[in-house]
Amino acid sequence: MSKPDFEQTLFEALVDDTDTPGDLSDAQATHEPGNFLRHAGSLSMSKIADGLIDPKLVLSWLLDHLGASAFFVGLLVPIREAGALLPQLFTAAHVQAMDRRKWAWVGGSIGQGAAAAGIVLAALTLTGTAAGAVICGLLAVLAVSRSVCSVSYSDVLGKTVGQSRRGAATGTATSLGAAAVVIFALLLMSGLIDRTTLVLVAIALAALLWLGAGLLFSTLWEEAAPGAGETPAFAQLALLRRDPQLRRFIYARGLLTSTALAPPYIVLLGSQAGQGGFDRLGALVLASSIASLLSSWIWGRLADRSSRRVLIVSALAGALALVSAVAMDLIGLSGTIWALPLVLFVLMIAYHGVRQGRVIYLVDMAPKDNRAAYTAVSNTVIGLLLLGSGLFGALASLAGPHVTLTIFAAMALASIIVTRGLDEITP
Repeated sequence: MSKPDFEQTLFEALVDDTDTPGDLSDAQATHEPGNFLRHAGSLSMSKIADGLIDPKLVLSWLLDHLGASAFFVGLLVPIREAGALLPQLFTAAHVQAMDRRKWAWVGGSIGQGAAAAGIVLAALTLTGTAAGAVICGLLAVLAVSRSVCSVSYSDVLGKTVGQSRRGAATGTATSLGAAAVVIFALLLMSGLIDRTTLVLVAIALAALLWLGAGLLFSTLWEEAAPGAGETPAFAQLALLRRDPQLRRFIYARGLLTSTALAPPYIVLLGSQAGQGGFDRLGALVLASSIASLLSSWIWGRLADRSSRRVLIVSALAGALALVSAVAMDLIGLSGTIWALPLVLFVLMIAYHGVRQGRVIYLVDMAPKDNRAAYTAVSNTVIGLLLLGSGLFGALASLAGPHVTLTIFAAMALASIIVTRGLDEITP
């Protein structure tokens, strides 16, 4: 079987609708099967790397192990989130000016790989404050590189994969990535390999995967298109005034950040109930990766039919999980071995539904020649909200996890009302 025939066969096996898409040029439609597989392969490697170097879990453990202070450990997640989202307002204009925007993603992927390699080197040679400062600096480089990938990816996906297949591409990649991270989590929990060695090998592997992802993505066939003139960064914020659907989408996405912010408070419930082992590194990685493995591909296929509905269903599932966590704790079930892990599993399924739904909705909603700007504006606003969430979390935690989780559940339910007002975008 020739390479084009193999690509076509595999492409048809992974998608529901193989009709020629109306939103691609004839040349792009010809190359779509191969491009679909390159998207899935590159994104799979990137997703695996993300799981292997997770700042919330893996890097936090590593800095603590190296003797860095809690100050540096506390900087990891804000650096990762702010660095990945806030710069997009400034990088989007440069990406839009490129004839072939795949090269922005390639460069960002290579940048992430180089930063991850630097983290391994720092961990092998530094300890204490020096290790904390250098690794946080390298994480900032990784996050900014990721922001370039993020702002360019939706644009390249929209140009090279048909509307009815985009969710299948991202969902397939996320599920494949999660399957690999499950193995990493099981190794962490098994104790068969020294944990420090395993973590450093995992981060080194992440570096290689990002370099490989960049190399594979460079082979994507992208039709040259005239680059748009560079728009001043803050001028892009005018999109919020001109497009009410974008504003409503950002409102909904902001409320849905509750599914991402809630897991630490569920872990806190488990710790208070005597489930000390529940917050161990391997268990957390395992819960997240299994939920992603089982749900992302399905969410992606459903998002191809209606990403708006996926957001609504995910919000409802997240709200039910959070309410269940509070109810189980109040009636004394949170100390059991199954209750809170089950809640966290359902919550992570909802979280991955939110991720799939929002990515596909934004790609489908944005004008073809302005996807990078729409992505940048949306991500910048959400980045600011996530930075503020640290203060919100600190204040809410004073009232206890029950109040915090109830607020998050209310946010998820409110997002349903907002999302229902979004336009339904059909292929």
